[in-house]
This record gives sequence, structure tokens and C-alpha cells, in this order.
Amino acid sequence: MQITSKAIVISSLKYSEADLIVKCFTEECGLKSYLLKNILKSKKGKLRTSFFQPLSLLEIQANHKDKGTLEFIQEAKVYYANQTLHTHIVKTSLVLFLSEILKSVIQEEEKNKAMFSFLEKSIIWLDTNSEVANFHLLFLLQLSDFLGFYPDDTENNLLYFNLLEGVFQSESSNIYCIQIPKKTGLKQLLGINFDSINTIKLSKVERKETLEILLLYYELHIQGFKKPKSLQVLNQLFN
Repeated sequence: MQITSKAIVISSLKYSEADLIVKCFTEECGLKSYLLKNILKSKKGKLRTSFFQPLSLLEIQANHKDKGTLEFIQEAKVYYANQTLHTHIVKTSLVLFLSEILKSVIQEEEKNKAMFSFLEKSIIWLDTNSEVANFHLLFLLQLSDFLGFYPDDTENNLLYFNLLEGVFQSESSNIYCIQIPKKTGLKQLLGINFDSINTIKLSKVERKETLEILLLYYELHIQGFKKPKSLQVLNQLFN
């Protein structure tokens, strides 16, 4: 089946001497993996290695057999050219971190246009804004909504957050209940959008603690989730 779709590059892996295996989240068909033959050696083809950097926004024409095997891209073009994501050291680290997260959590081959729109807008926001120290925290929190486990914040005035149930409560009921005072990172992030992110004031310690809480939350709700390898680099940059 021939398809034309927007696609977000999640990851790329060298395969043999000249090929790449690229994983993309497409607007029309969900998660797909593609074999790009001879792309590392070809200088005249319609596909360029530079198109397939993590979180690149593409429009692709592809042939899908939908048999669980690698698919093939005939043509690709960049429909939004990133200006800073791969040149700004902090943003480059964020891109690697986010791509690892997405590779771990997007596991099903099914269309999800709402998630695609969220990811697309988030990537463009990151590219076009300079104050991004808390971006990954809000991204993780908002992404959990599309994955089905956004915290129930109706009683976020309560002291404890139950990571297993995703609810706030007045007392601890299991080992995964943690104290979340009113002005801590998680509670400040609830209900805001990226344009309001600079109103959140977190110390380096608070930012790191909030990230640890969110990653543990993901571990408890996503089977097989592992902390990204790029986490250490990210923490060093923000510290």
C-alpha cells in the first residue's frame, strides 16, 4: 500500500555498511520501521542521511506491506527545518533524551493523530524557544496523558502522590507514595502549557528530583520501560 504521511523520526540504526534502519512515528499509520538501502553511500538519491536525525519532522511517501516486516520509503522531505535542535548543546541532549523516551514508550503500530500533533508541536516549541530547562519535565507529564496514565490532579492539594494509582491522597498507603509539598516541581507542572513553563522556578536539586519521580512513574506504568542512557548527560548539563 502506498502512503503519504507526516513522520517524526524516533531513531536510526546503522545496518550493514551502507543501510539504515529508521523508526518513525507517522501521522497516518502510527509506528513504523523502515529499511533505507545504501543511504550512507548514495549522494544522488532522493533520501539523505541528514533527514533522519532524531525528532526530524518529515513528509514521506512509503510502501507499506503491513506484515510486521521492515517497510520502504520512496521519497522524503523535511516539512519543518529545525534551526537549533542539533546545534545547541542543551537542546541536542534533550533531543537524545526524548527520542530514547519515545522509543521506549511508543510500542504499538496504531495511528494516534492526537499524540502525533502533541509531539509535533512540542518539537517545534523546543526548537523556537530558548528557556528550556524544564521542558523535558512538562513533556513527560503531558505525554503520560496520551499513554493513559496522566495523574488525577483533582485533589492535588493533598500531601502524598501515589505513583501506582496516579492519585493524590492525604496519607501514605504503599511504598510508592511520596510526599509532594505544594510548591514542588510536579504540582507546579500540573495543568500548564509550554508557554507558561518559564513561570516555574526550580532549583537544580528540585529539577532532578522531579525528573526522578516522573521516570519512576513511567517505570511503574510502562512495561519494560528503562531509564534513558542519556539521562546522566542531561543531569550534568542542568547541574
